[in-house]
Amino acid sequence: MKISQKVVFLFFWVGSILFFLSCGKLLDVNVTVVDQKTALENQILGSYEELGNEMVLLASVRSVDENGKLKPVVKTPPAKLKAIKAMQRMEFNRDDIQRFKKLGIAGEKNDGLLMFFETDETKKDEQFKAFAQALVKEENEDREIVLNRVIATNISFSPKDLPKVKRIYANLNRDNALSGEKTQLEDGIWTVKK
Repeated sequence: MKISQKVVFLFFWVGSILFFLSCGKLLDVNVTVVDQKTALENQILGSYEELGNEMVLLASVRSVDENGKLKPVVKTPPAKLKAIKAMQRMEFNRDDIQRFKKLGIAGEKNDGLLMFFETDETKKDEQFKAFAQALVKEENEDREIVLNRVIATNISFSPKDLPKVKRIYANLNRDNALSGEKTQLEDGIWTVKK
């Protein structure tokens, strides 16, 4: 009788150890602290993404009635349409802007806009220089339009918040910059991302 109690106790003890070892962590706590800056970044990104989704929908939606005839498209408010067109142009120019950043012809400023930089290539080719300057100017115009639309459609912001929204946008652009691209820090110093 004593041996069977010892065997049962041993099986219980070994079984308990194996059970707890197989369970791993029974409780895992993950604490995420979201500061005000991150919350604002998320609001801006959300508004920006929503506008991008509307751009895709506007370009792809066709409605037909039960007889197969096209239905009239719902009118888009002018400010919204202006922002969608700005995003479309930004998308169209994206490859060229990315190439200019890679070549050091354009850099991300600390106000969310791009800055043109003179390089050996732009000094040698006036047409290329004019093209690059024109696209940087277009990109900046489009960014201003989109950021103003983000402010107009987000209850947390008012027009006086534009400088703050532009700084947050600049931080996002700086974070997303690729290695070798010029970025301007908040204090105004230009660096090349490593």
